[in-house]
Amino acid sequence: VAMETVSLEHQIQSVQRHITFLKKEQMELLHDLHLEILRLQKHCSELTHDLEMKELEARQQDVLDRELEEKCRAMEAQLQEKEKDNLELRKELQHKETLVAALRSSLRSKERRFLEELKRRSHRVTILDTELQKQTEAAA
Repeated sequence: VAMETVSLEHQIQSVQRHITFLKKEQMELLHDLHLEILRLQKHCSELTHDLEMKELEARQQDVLDRELEEKCRAMEAQLQEKEKDNLELRKELQHKETLVAALRSSLRSKERRFLEELKRRSHRVTILDTELQKQTEAAA
């Protein structure tokens, strides 16, 4: 019986050492798990922050894109209006060039008639001057 008691005491001590060892291992494991949870929480927070920043940047970029599209549409509308105005001015210019060409032609025609009339009158003045000289000589 004494042997059994000693053997039982050794088994109890061995079990207690195993329990103490397992408790120590469990505490280390729990501590490591706690540290890993904290590290993962921190990493998750960082990723969440990065995601929020990227979403904010994306929203801001969307706003900028919409503003640029609106400005582009406005500029295209202005360009179309200017092109329309330009076309009207070209038509007006073409019309005025046609009028100028007609006026130049008319002016050349009148100038030719004026020069012809001037030649006739000059010729008539020369004839009258010659007759006057003849009359003056005859009177003298």
